[in-house]
Amino acid sequence: MRQKKGQRTAVIAAGAMATIAASASAWGQDQRATRDRPAMEDIIVTGVARPVNTLDSSVSVSALSPDQIAQSVPRTTAEIFRFIPGVRSEASGGEGNANIAVRGLPIASGGAKFLQLQEDGMPILQFGDIAFGNADIFLRADQTIATIQTVRGGSSSTLASNAPGGIINIISKDGSTPGGLVQLSKGLDYRDTRIDFDVGAPLTQTLRFNIGGFWRAGEGPRRAGYTANRGYQIKANVTQDIPGGHIRIYLKRLDDHAIGYLPMPTLVTGTNAHPHYRSLPAFDIRNDAPQSAHFRSDAGFDGNNRLRVTDVRDGMHPVVTTLGFEAIADIADGWRIEDRFRWSNVHGNFVSPFPALVAGLQSTGNTIGQYLTDQPGPYSFTYATGPSAGQPVNAATLNGNGLVMFTHLFNTTLNDLGNATNDLRISKQAGNLTLTAGYYRARQKIDLDWTWNSYLLEVKGNNAALLNIIAPSGEVLTRNGLSAYGVPFWGNCCQRSYNARYDLSAFYGSAGFELGQLSLDASLRYDSMKARGSYAGTLQVANFDVDGDGIIQPLERSVSLINNAAPRPIHYRTHYLSWSIGANIRLTPDAAVFARASRGGRSNADRVLFGVVRRDGSIARKNAVNFVDQLELGTKLRSGPVSLFATLFRATTQEQNFEVTSGRFLERVYRATGLELESTYRRGIFDVRTGVTWTRARIASDALTPAFVGHTPRRQPEWIVTAMPSLDFGVVQGGFSLIGSSKAYAQDNNRLIFPAYAQVNAFVNVRPRQNLLISLTGNNLFNAIGITEAEEGLIVNNSSNYVRARAIPGRSVSVSAQWAF
Repeated sequence: MRQKKGQRTAVIAAGAMATIAASASAWGQDQRATRDRPAMEDIIVTGVARPVNTLDSSVSVSALSPDQIAQSVPRTTAEIFRFIPGVRSEASGGEGNANIAVRGLPIASGGAKFLQLQEDGMPILQFGDIAFGNADIFLRADQTIATIQTVRGGSSSTLASNAPGGIINIISKDGSTPGGLVQLSKGLDYRDTRIDFDVGAPLTQTLRFNIGGFWRAGEGPRRAGYTANRGYQIKANVTQDIPGGHIRIYLKRLDDHAIGYLPMPTLVTGTNAHPHYRSLPAFDIRNDAPQSAHFRSDAGFDGNNRLRVTDVRDGMHPVVTTLGFEAIADIADGWRIEDRFRWSNVHGNFVSPFPALVAGLQSTGNTIGQYLTDQPGPYSFTYATGPSAGQPVNAATLNGNGLVMFTHLFNTTLNDLGNATNDLRISKQAGNLTLTAGYYRARQKIDLDWTWNSYLLEVKGNNAALLNIIAPSGEVLTRNGLSAYGVPFWGNCCQRSYNARYDLSAFYGSAGFELGQLSLDASLRYDSMKARGSYAGTLQVANFDVDGDGIIQPLERSVSLINNAAPRPIHYRTHYLSWSIGANIRLTPDAAVFARASRGGRSNADRVLFGVVRRDGSIARKNAVNFVDQLELGTKLRSGPVSLFATLFRATTQEQNFEVTSGRFLERVYRATGLELESTYRRGIFDVRTGVTWTRARIASDALTPAFVGHTPRRQPEWIVTAMPSLDFGVVQGGFSLIGSSKAYAQDNNRLIFPAYAQVNAFVNVRPRQNLLISLTGNNLFNAIGITEAEEGLIVNNSSNYVRARAIPGRSVSVSAQWAF
């Protein structure tokens, strides 16, 4: 019924869009006038020494307005980033844990290693790829956003730490424009209810405020069997204008549970070169998830090896309290001082099931049973949870597929990811010369406990049950589906604890010179990082009486704990120099060209633990810092209603990293050449924004797997295309957004392919009154299958293969009502 209901709603949406041509109104002329402002007139404040007009900057920049964000019909924040040229956002993981890259720079282990996510010019975390603490987990888009600005390459190397690939900066409303709104959103073919609000206004001629946020509860676009997304965010700021600047104080509180989607069981037939990805019986890769109302708790250990029960429904649970301060002032005769401070208390959980193996129940159960008893079997099975708990399982006919997931529950406690940052800069403008000097100081805590267990879960998308293994003697070998304390299938690798503090400091400076239509700028940054702390790995204990009953059960014959008695030190420093040189020539009032060369560094943090940190806590320099070298050549043009940005780029990237799910260490150099195109056309009732990114990326060297040299990095498509056309008749507005991706390789061996796909989102807005907006939106309207990630890199040709993959969510349709005041 779920899909049929979605199809009916899609038909309603299509019918509503057909009425646009018959609707017209004089209302909305002011809105269209604002919308028609040329994109070249945007003032860029992200990744630049001083605010600059887009046409006069020598960097590749983009900006998304709230209207454009809404038109893209995103279900998560990472889905918004897909509409930024040059950015590859694999937004298939839910509300966080997305893989985000720029310009072909690698996503070797998840997160956003070379790209920094910011709020109001300050980093959310100092490292964007902390394992199970990716920066986007702690970021939520809501109605408080004024704009999203992006700088790709260029001066991001020198005006931010650990951001050589670029910066995505979410800038908040500050009350400059009085007014507010309340919005109620409701899923039509999925359970989701959300209330957003935002209000801002001047309090006096020099004092203004803005406050907004959201509350939500629902299952999400995939069937989880419980309320998987629930929580709230509040953001507020107060700004006092002063002569030549302002002082601003802001606050953010985020407490949100969000389901995390990891790879899921997928049927793949055909060949490696021409595969067909499809759903399995009883499991729809577009609408289902391994999460289940019958898999709600995990009985295991905490980071101190004490018994505890974790609620699996916590999912990705960020708890963030942020206080910030910003002061900008012109102090005397061309002198300008800016100081920004941000303090965040960050903690929470990351709990999500990962299929370590998808295979037949009988063979998998026999393997686990023999591991637990040293006896070959055969073994039988019963349901451990759900309405059939205690009843026998027919392994041959189970759910019409006979499959189970040998599941590793990624249960990670984020004890402390708190951070504090201060960025002080002073600049002097003397005639055509602008000089800037700054000092950046930050501290990042990374205190996490990994306490993972193994379960046997049926392959079923609608409330799967856990299964127990029964010995030939009738003894129940597992405990409510729990088959191991630890992850023996991965060599019991992953009971871990680390408590580290990273202190960062940087001196930086820039010089800009204008000579007629020529603008030149150069900048340097010297970063230092001190890492201190300790980390502990797995302690495998034989015959550990977990429940204290005096009897060693099969599950207790080998138990994984954290080896807290023998921690290893973290004790190293890094130092590196970054630089960037650029030039921009204003050929005409409506055309400019620019060129830039940059080299930026990125300090490695927790990803290098458990592998390359020496016993004394030190680390080799090549493992401590990775560099990105970039060359850029671009042009910016406008002619009437048309604006066009085009940038050629070449990037060379060093990479040392560790991937959890494969246990692989990486030591490579990547090279990428590409072209970014971004255009807008705005005239009358018609508006269209397009983006095209062509990337040719290769593995240039590989110290550990030389056979991969010359291969395309995994999951890197050659083409990414986006388009957002719309028509605005005043009372009625409608349009769609398109995200298209060419084929990509699943893994670096370049065998198994992800087919090209196109996702279409659509919206219809109806404004029956000037202050009331009713919206009908459809995400992935045609229910396309788009694969973004897979653990396997090879299948058996012309056979049925069970692959663990992440796909974009299927069609979801929602309606909202917004009241403005």
